[in-house]
Amino acid sequence: MRTFWNALPTEGRWLLSTVAIQTLGRGMTLPFTIIYLHEVRGFDLGISGALMSLIAITGLIVTGPGGTLIDRYGARRVLIAGLLSMIAGCALLAFATHPAVVAVAVVLIGVNFGVSWPGFNALIATVVDGEVRQQYFGVNFALVNLGIGVGGVIGGFFVDVHDPTTFTTIFLIDAATSLIPLALLLGPLRRVRTQSDADDDAPAVGGYREILRRPAVLWLTLLTFLSVFIGYGQMEAGFPAFARQVAEVSTQVVGLAFAVNTAVIVLLQFTVLRLISGKRRTRVMQVMALIWALSWVLLGATGFLPGTITAAIGVIAFMGVFAFGETMLQPTVPAIYNDLASDRTRGRYNAINSAAFQGGAILGPLVAGVMLGEGLDVWFIGLMVAGGLAVGLLALVLERVIMPEANGLSSVGTEGTPDIGTAGASGIHRTDEAAERRSP
Repeated sequence: MRTFWNALPTEGRWLLSTVAIQTLGRGMTLPFTIIYLHEVRGFDLGISGALMSLIAITGLIVTGPGGTLIDRYGARRVLIAGLLSMIAGCALLAFATHPAVVAVAVVLIGVNFGVSWPGFNALIATVVDGEVRQQYFGVNFALVNLGIGVGGVIGGFFVDVHDPTTFTTIFLIDAATSLIPLALLLGPLRRVRTQSDADDDAPAVGGYREILRRPAVLWLTLLTFLSVFIGYGQMEAGFPAFARQVAEVSTQVVGLAFAVNTAVIVLLQFTVLRLISGKRRTRVMQVMALIWALSWVLLGATGFLPGTITAAIGVIAFMGVFAFGETMLQPTVPAIYNDLASDRTRGRYNAINSAAFQGGAILGPLVAGVMLGEGLDVWFIGLMVAGGLAVGLLALVLERVIMPEANGLSSVGTEGTPDIGTAGASGIHRTDEAAERRSP
């Protein structure tokens, strides 16, 4: 950790130093939003899932324009607008009692989600390069989960479905923690530039159509979408709904499960980073896919012993096994996108990554809400397991079309066919001019 920290530029240290704190509020609301809508506000489970999907739908709509704005005006300005929207959305959701009001709140939150993913990834890729970049994505992910996990524990023991004010409090805390990255962008990071200095009248380079013509980007985007559908798309809806409705565990168990998820990530992330260094990222994703398929089998088994200690242990174990897979996914996918991108297209590449993420997050809660609401819990688990196996197959296809450098190898190997058009686009070529632009 000391070696990694010393290798970071000042801006990278600022970005990393407050991650766990600023995600604490998100952790307090993440496991309990659908419980809040369904059990506290009394909305139908299907409606609750649809409302939560509006976050991802909005994010998907704004991601494309957001990526273009990031490349044109810089990530900092776009992120500031997104954070202000997040603060307003969380504050409104805290007091919402009607589905229409909730819809407005989640749309505001979705605006931030749509721009924050490509914005912060572009910011990270601008200030950190070389081998440290993949490490940064992994460490950043561990710290994000540390904040979310601690928040989940606090939320699990604080919220009470019979006392709506407890849920109001956690959503207001979520809004308040968004002030931390806002202060960083207005203060220590105010001089960091991600946009190109090219003339505004210059022809566009690497538009979305051109980028998506690249086979590696196309297959990677499909893989990302499916991974999110069976993974993060279920963390706010499918998992807590299954745990409460089928496994019949308490909210405390749900919160503890998120804490175990965090502990596994924090404890194993550096070890995993060492193990995957220099390895094909596609092979790492194949292992992750198998682990996630196994985790869903484990969660499905809890439905045979609902309301028991065994079910509670199974729910917690699911999140632990799932977390092990997460430590392999998060350092690889963002690194591939940014290694494929150039400085002038970084915002759009990360926007495509974000769009795939949002697409999976849209479909995830919708499918979970409908299937679990109709009592199709066995079919739901079967779909998740099949999705995990499909991710492994997509990783095999991706390996055949991606450049070895973007796949985590330092030199061209004998396996796989290089992606047409990727030459010269992998990695960041830092110049003295670029270095000056990144310094305060």
